[in-house]
Amino acid sequence: MACGLYGAVGYVYCPLWLTLVFVALLVVLKLINADLMKPTFNDLLGNPSSLMTTSHLNYMINPLVMVLDKLYSLCLGWLDHFDVDAAALNNRIGFAGSRFAIGMYIGIFVGLMGRLPLTSVATLALTLATTLELFNVIGGWFTAAVDPLTQGLTNRLNHIFAGWSLNVGLDWAFLSSRSELWATANILAPIMVVEALILPGNRILPLGGIIAMGVTPALLVVTRGKVIRMVVIGAVELPLFLWAGSLSAPFITHATASLVGEHGIMAISAATKEGPVEQLLAVALGKSSGGDAKWVMVTLVGTIAYLLLFAWYARVMRRRNREYQ
Repeated sequence: MACGLYGAVGYVYCPLWLTLVFVALLVVLKLINADLMKPTFNDLLGNPSSLMTTSHLNYMINPLVMVLDKLYSLCLGWLDHFDVDAAALNNRIGFAGSRFAIGMYIGIFVGLMGRLPLTSVATLALTLATTLELFNVIGGWFTAAVDPLTQGLTNRLNHIFAGWSLNVGLDWAFLSSRSELWATANILAPIMVVEALILPGNRILPLGGIIAMGVTPALLVVTRGKVIRMVVIGAVELPLFLWAGSLSAPFITHATASLVGEHGIMAISAATKEGPVEQLLAVALGKSSGGDAKWVMVTLVGTIAYLLLFAWYARVMRRRNREYQ
């Protein structure tokens, strides 16, 4: 996270000291958020004694998702009566809605749009399908493999720092065994493609990001696995990811060209890269560092709104955590 945001801010010529202050602020907020989410992780994992949490940037969009969740409760709360079991939904859809099939669809679609030869279309479709299918499998291995390590490490740390309650922060993928993530991702995939094609200002056609792993983890935590809520809120917030990805495309393309030593390559970016709000703030901060009054005002208002929203979210999460207790 720090490297990506450091690069994004630096690309628009923000001073080093201001960049470090910005990244340090986000690190503090991420650590606070990791503690706020811990009881929800225990609930989702079905393990009250679990030691796993995460400070991943994916979950820093939780405050915005919670606002949308409250609006959903006011306007569409009655849809909760029709919520489905995610595992049963995945089984009911069958192969046609599987990750492998979605990868095939997207690969064929992109290949035909790019007017590739049929052999290249087939290769692209199979490659993307295999990537999407293996992602969940490897994520499940990851969770099972690190659990003994986190248990032993935490026990050791708790022994050293007697009286402290310590947890181990992991990548977001320790929740990848939850079927709601994949049911929602399967439904959001075609929605994302349609939005990418019609969204004003978007310059990204989703490919690897079609599995929406920058979107679904936060949806799972805030809604606690209500699939219909996850899909509706996810569809509403996807444009934010697409716009942020379009905005960061020049930096990512420039960085890639510098690494591989090629110039004039096609613009590339990430369709569902984590931290879209933070990316937008980073760019505003970089532009304001030149003294432009308009961008200074945008940065101040945006940062204050960001912090106030996080404070409200923290209060709601603490109330939820008291209910868990």
